[in-house]
Amino acid sequence: MSFLAQQPSEGTNRERPTRAVVRAARVLADAGVEGSRGEAEVLAAYVLGVPRGRLALADGLSLEQRRRFDALVARRAGREPLQHLTGSAPFRHLDLAVGPGVFVPRPETELLAGWGVEQARREAAPLVVDLCSGSGAIALAVAQEVPAARVVAVERSPAALSWLRRNAASRAAAGDRPVEVVVADVAAPELLDDLLGRVDVLLCNPPYVPADVVVPPEVGRHDPASAVFAGADGLAVIRPVVSRAALLLRPGGRLGIEHDDTQGAAVPGLLAGDGRYDSIAEHADLAGRPRFATAARRREAGGPRGSGGDGGDPRGPGGDGGNPPEPGGVGG
Repeated sequence: MSFLAQQPSEGTNRERPTRAVVRAARVLADAGVEGSRGEAEVLAAYVLGVPRGRLALADGLSLEQRRRFDALVARRAGREPLQHLTGSAPFRHLDLAVGPGVFVPRPETELLAGWGVEQARREAAPLVVDLCSGSGAIALAVAQEVPAARVVAVERSPAALSWLRRNAASRAAAGDRPVEVVVADVAAPELLDDLLGRVDVLLCNPPYVPADVVVPPEVGRHDPASAVFAGADGLAVIRPVVSRAALLLRPGGRLGIEHDDTQGAAVPGLLAGDGRYDSIAEHADLAGRPRFATAARRREAGGPRGSGGDGGDPRGPGGDGGNPPEPGGVGG
């Protein structure tokens, strides 16, 4: 049974989009969905196949379209992510394919990606690495906005990799420089051994939510837990990333890591405590909450604090075997 009153536009069997949106917004609001009016508009525009900004000018919803709209609104009221319903997530200038098995990129991560774009544009031919790439949001944004960049995207989850490869292939077909996809765990001691000391910009949006934090249903039921939670303090992935990034970055290379809004002191503290970074800074999101930390690899030689030396062979115990980029259409 549809929750939308069947009141078609006068003289037709179609429901006016504005009327359908108002009623759907009430259902979503009652279900606790924030921004219910906007989400109802997105779903109506999706069903009608028109841009959201032209929704008021669109033809009314046919009976079949109303049934489809009803079903989508009911699923959203059940707290299924909006992006899963439409199959895409906007990110800067991109529309990325997303769905079950991959973390849905959030608007706040656009700030980290934008910072990375700014850093990459300072170099003639920058090498940019995106760790915990997921859908490829950060990597593909940099590849689009900095055409001279070589971009390497690292992901380990098979489910996320399928979305990453799909998005990478789509953007390459659209004319963007292809990104190189590497299948690896970012905590692996031999991670990207072939790039040690060569990376200009390293970006990472890792899992960072402490294990005991209660998250919204859209996250807890639908985002992969491995892409959300990271140990008791949420720093289980950030710690090895900070350490490995210091070996991957060239002297003066830049690092940006997104983190939980409770970690605005902890992550800069990890960077400072490592001893191989300077220019450490904390950045807020659009709501004024601590959201990502940045730093530069020190230009002078030196290992991590307490190492007693310069860190030895920068390739570490893994030699130079590394994780080669995938060949073929997605690879560079």
